[in-house]
Amino acid sequence: MQLQNQPFAKGHYVLKNVRLETGFEYDNEEVITTKTDLFCVEIEDGKIKSIKPNNANSDAVDAKGKLMLPAFRDMHVHLDKTWYGLPWQTLSPKKKTVKDMISYEQEIIPELLKTSVGRAEQLIDLLQSYGTHYVRTHFNIDPTSGLQSLENLEKALDNKKDSFSAELVAFPQHGLYYTDSIPLMKEVAKLPHVGFIGGLDPLSIDGSIEKVLDFTVQLALDNNKGIDIHLHEVGESGMKTINYLIDKAIENPQLQGKTFVSHAFALAHLSPKEAQEIAEKLAASKVGIASSVPFTGKIMPIPTLKKNGVEVLIGNDNVQDYWSTFGSGNMLQKANLIAELYGYATEFQLSRTLQFATQNILPLDDKGNQQWPKAGDKANIVLVDASCSAEAVSRMSGIEALMNDGNLFLKK
Repeated sequence: MQLQNQPFAKGHYVLKNVRLETGFEYDNEEVITTKTDLFCVEIEDGKIKSIKPNNANSDAVDAKGKLMLPAFRDMHVHLDKTWYGLPWQTLSPKKKTVKDMISYEQEIIPELLKTSVGRAEQLIDLLQSYGTHYVRTHFNIDPTSGLQSLENLEKALDNKKDSFSAELVAFPQHGLYYTDSIPLMKEVAKLPHVGFIGGLDPLSIDGSIEKVLDFTVQLALDNNKGIDIHLHEVGESGMKTINYLIDKAIENPQLQGKTFVSHAFALAHLSPKEAQEIAEKLAASKVGIASSVPFTGKIMPIPTLKKNGVEVLIGNDNVQDYWSTFGSGNMLQKANLIAELYGYATEFQLSRTLQFATQNILPLDDKGNQQWPKAGDKANIVLVDASCSAEAVSRMSGIEALMNDGNLFLKK
């Protein structure tokens, strides 16, 4: 069920009967349940102005006891190329390699671009219905697309600006040198609203790790951008790419905290000792990992990365497109998958797993102290049909409302 097209409330208003988490209940130091209570939450100028004891009789928007959580953030998605909104299709078994897919894209992109604005909006609607208000979206930059993929994406985002926000990654999906994408990348890197320089499997697509990453890093430095590289390569080339990017971040401190490796499947092939070593290096260089939590026979060492302080971003990646049929658009599902995969089954563990949907914002800290929401926080929230964070993750609870920068949208 989609959200309403127009905000139900905006500007200055109050929500009543809002359920907030207030602490943990313990049995012999073990968290057995999450305590909650009802509150009134005042919204003004896109921020939470105040949180007060509940007044059920006040003239306010009634949250009806729904749980208030931070709105969700999908940190790796491709809004510009989706089949969502078109008749159902699955993947072709004939397209097995990335280069196969590049050839296929070169065939279909001209036709898809004719309707990509509307389909991007439909995909945004889907993400919002699951509580996502913010994404990091990659957009194709290649000789076939030119700048039209970006232009169409910007139109869709502008049409959704009251309810949805995005940061943009210029993604040379067809390689920098495999196709002549260098001039386009230089052009798009100058645009102020493009925040990241992307990349793709430098050795297998373009034939050189050093040449590709040197160009990418310099382009990012020259234009004050971050970096977000797609890396599907495993084994020696995958790890060499990750280590080379780590070295570049150490050499250029301005890239630290702004450099990410998306997918990084090579990490799933490491021994526990090797995973620990690379996690320490990633943390020291402040290079993050963006994962779609793949389940194709190998397990990403996300707990090891998190334990060592590596920034781990989670996203849906492809939502019903010609690369994958499995992206649902639901960040609670991603958190649920992580909980199931790594055995996070207790009240405490499930409550912590919510961070993968909200990108590290949790209502309670590890000791059960309330840390969100507070006056002055941005008013980006969801109202969820759940009693607590743990239940929301475990049951992938339904979203009843989404607030983006203080604009409240209800389900239709």
